[in-house]
Amino acid sequence: MTGSKRRDKCYARILLALVSFYYMRTDYVTATWCYLLSGFLDALDGHAARYLNQGTKFGAMLDQLTDRCATMCLLVTLSHFYPDYMFWFQLSMSLDIASHWLHLHCSSIQGRTSHKFIDTSGNPVLRIYYTSRPVLFFMCAGNELFYSMLYLLYFIDGPPVFGMIGAFELIAYLTAPVALVKSGISLIHLIVASRNMGIIDVAERETAAAEKSG
Repeated sequence: MTGSKRRDKCYARILLALVSFYYMRTDYVTATWCYLLSGFLDALDGHAARYLNQGTKFGAMLDQLTDRCATMCLLVTLSHFYPDYMFWFQLSMSLDIASHWLHLHCSSIQGRTSHKFIDTSGNPVLRIYYTSRPVLFFMCAGNELFYSMLYLLYFIDGPPVFGMIGAFELIAYLTAPVALVKSGISLIHLIVASRNMGIIDVAERETAAAEKSG
């Protein structure tokens, strides 16, 4: 796969996400298919980038921004559909964006090539989260499934399972713990990145003081 074809997939993913956002309030079928296809193209593009060694800093940044914006827009819609739970959706959005932004900024200052690079001497939870692709995929997919099921449940229960519960409701129950754990990981993310930024600040001040005294 050439670089131009990968860029086309990346831009197609963004276009599909925008279409999904536009129809989220009125047409859940179109919105859901576009949202899921956008996520599929993200996974395909990421796999191709790693396999062909075509990863770029711009691509990593664009991937990060698209992920965050897609989840944020879905949560904004859920806040509209479920106003009684608006605070929790707002908290989830804030935690997700703040933790990833600070970690990405910290990684850039430290000269790391990817926000997914974790020093093996760092936090063990984040180390497992980022170095184990099955764990990372399971957590991200479970989190997206939970919010997606909440979205679909506003319109339809889904096909019945054993004649007792709708499929979408069942999936929501099963993935709720995953979404909760991922929020906990985001909190750890934020704490670790904040500490790392503090370490960078101290190191820069010490270096500046040494240069001034020398």
